[in-house]
Amino acid sequence: MNKNTSNKAQTQLPPFKGVGGILRPNILNLMPYSSARDEFTGSASVFLDANENPFETGYNRYPDPYQKELKKKIGEVKGVKPELIFLGNGSDEPIDLLFRAFCNPGADNVIAIEPSYGMYTVSADINDVEVKKVLLTNDFHLEADKVLETANEKTKLIFLCSPNNPSGNLLDTAEILKIVSNFKGLVVLDEAYIDFAPGATLLHNLGNYPNLIILQTFSKAWGLAGIRLGMAFANREIIAVLNKIKYPYNINALTQQRAMESLVKEDEKNKWVETIISERIKLVKEIRQFPFVTKIYPSDANFILVKMNDAKGIFNFLMEEGVIVRDRSKVTLCEGSLRLTVGSEDENKILIEKLEALL
Repeated sequence: MNKNTSNKAQTQLPPFKGVGGILRPNILNLMPYSSARDEFTGSASVFLDANENPFETGYNRYPDPYQKELKKKIGEVKGVKPELIFLGNGSDEPIDLLFRAFCNPGADNVIAIEPSYGMYTVSADINDVEVKKVLLTNDFHLEADKVLETANEKTKLIFLCSPNNPSGNLLDTAEILKIVSNFKGLVVLDEAYIDFAPGATLLHNLGNYPNLIILQTFSKAWGLAGIRLGMAFANREIIAVLNKIKYPYNINALTQQRAMESLVKEDEKNKWVETIISERIKLVKEIRQFPFVTKIYPSDANFILVKMNDAKGIFNFLMEEGVIVRDRSKVTLCEGSLRLTVGSEDENKILIEKLEALL
């Protein structure tokens, strides 16, 4: 792309000036539901406001609708102020809420890189929002100019995933921030796998970029996929919008309790991460020996993308042997590739043994 084209794209899409200009009018004027606990602050001994069962079970009361204690602890761990945190039922909830808040069905569009996490497109389809796909390079690198060229006055959201799924690589920070700096809407950076790329998070950039939203999760490094807890970090204005339209008690008491228990064991999580990274290195070394493996893409995540001869046949063989991997052969730029999650040492040994049986 030449210099004139770049300047034109930036002129058409002035820098972000706040959510007011892109928020859906009905959401701007929405009177949110007020739960009983929204109307109460402080301490009390008698609760007769929410039509709860008064007999103590440990869970007969509604949970904190804004998860204040949990956000405080997350803020300490992440180095982020609690008021800049939104918690959702997995990362899929804030993804869906962003569509519902900022994208007019049948009129607006979003941009997603390709290949990437499929829920961006699914959520767009559910909300009747067009998705403009921007291909990464053959080695899965991000080109900011291509993304900015694709945006128009109806583009409200740009989705980036780093480390990217299914390719596993970190996107270039300079390219990400170029997009954030020159886009008038919101940029959603999904860092679900960021714990496996130590020091690479862009959380410290939140204060400099008011249109940046960062997603993280408890499902990967924290080992809590079963409790369905995702985190969104953004400026106060964006967090206020998400809180305005979420369901009143979207995070249940059991999830909040289990997350708090894990957050005080951060050292355990860090040891898991170190082990997984070590196992990833070993797995790459061992898989590289197989003659049917033609390429292993560099990974900063807890999985590797491997291009193979007869990937579909190998996928079916492994499945019959009780080893489940992900066939990504039908995904753009991932033809003939399997995505292999890095398991425990024993699980990885079983995978290697099964692949050796193909020799």
